[in-house]
Amino acid sequence: QVQLVESGGGLVQPGGSLRLSCAASGSIFSVYVMGWHRQAPGKQRELVAIITTGGSANYADSVKGRFTVSRDNAKNSVYLQMNSLKPEDTAVYYCYATIRQNSASGSAGYWGQGTQVTVSS
Repeated sequence: QVQLVESGGGLVQPGGSLRLSCAASGSIFSVYVMGWHRQAPGKQRELVAIITTGGSANYADSVKGRFTVSRDNAKNSVYLQMNSLKPEDTAVYYCYATIRQNSASGSAGYWGQGTQVTVSS
């Protein structure tokens, strides 16, 4: 009953920027850590950035200084501002969130359907 939907992907030239958005909806009691992972063809899914409810963020070394993750707790949303994009950033980007659906249950991890980011001339 919980759904994560990403948006904002597309085609961009090297050095360009994109902003990804993800909103969680459905039966939600509380949202904990949120973040972004990506998967390129032939490669395993990798962590890009995560952010806690308090705003503490961690990034993959390959994107530090170029990407910024943020969140809006009131909207159950997380964002990824991607600057100085490189061809190596080309991948499907997936939103992730740990969510508790009610006060009597524990939390579980959820994934969005993914949004394609292509960096090419």
